[in-house]
Amino acid sequence: MSSRCDADDDTYSIGRQMSGKLILVATPIGNLSDITSRAVDALREADVICCEDTRHSSKLLQRIGVSEKPLIIVNEHTEHDAREKLVGMVAQGKTVALITDAGSPGISDPGERIVRAVIDAGGVVTAMPGPSAAIMAVTVSGLPSARFVFEGFLPRSGAERKERLEAVANEQRTVVLYEAPHRLHKTLTDLEAMCGAHRRIVIAAELTKVHEELWRGTLHDAVKRHADAEPRGEFVLVLAGASPAAPPTDDELLAAIRAEIAGGATRKDAASRVSARFGVSKRHVYELTLTLG
Repeated sequence: MSSRCDADDDTYSIGRQMSGKLILVATPIGNLSDITSRAVDALREADVICCEDTRHSSKLLQRIGVSEKPLIIVNEHTEHDAREKLVGMVAQGKTVALITDAGSPGISDPGERIVRAVIDAGGVVTAMPGPSAAIMAVTVSGLPSARFVFEGFLPRSGAERKERLEAVANEQRTVVLYEAPHRLHKTLTDLEAMCGAHRRIVIAAELTKVHEELWRGTLHDAVKRHADAEPRGEFVLVLAGASPAAPPTDDELLAAIRAEIAGGATRKDAASRVSARFGVSKRHVYELTLTLG
């Protein structure tokens, strides 16, 4: 899950003469051959590499010949406490590289707090762009990709989850979500309940790996398909946006006008309020008020 900077987080004031830098290095989301030559160079030149899991990252680092680099664990549990140490290293002129298990740091992965801390301290932050499961999934989905919303992982339960699901259901842009295998069926079920059975969805699994799979269909079919399945790996869900709401009819506008007037509003005020509520022309609404007699 993405770590967020709390409002009361400490800020750092080392000054604006920090000679080191923080480099965010995107790593492969599956196929190790997807790492870029610039990313390899950055990791080789770094004084220290921050990673989520040394066992996982060691495989990649050994492949590119930088296994001798000192490693610092920065994950969702340690990111907050690691900030001061890493800011200090950048202030001392060190080049700190930050990687995660897969993809771009800070995108539903640790990194956001570290970036904020270095920036607040006047340090330099740059990045080596590369693989991103969200970008890959939305571009191959076949759904509109000119404008889309990245939601990451939904809250697991409670009112916050319900609010986010409602927001997703009403979003008219394509929505990209991440989900773990053991929560996939529940999330698909909740999406069907909120968005309707016929909303289109693309489910991407094991992207760039040997068993890469892209499934396209409706939410109803997706729920049935994964009811008894044992999914593996991380999933990217690309959900079609909601259809624009149909414009209100004159009868609906007149009913709203009558309700405003019954509540004591003048015709002018009623027209203004109804126009704002329904997003229609104020002039048209006012003309309707004149038909009431």
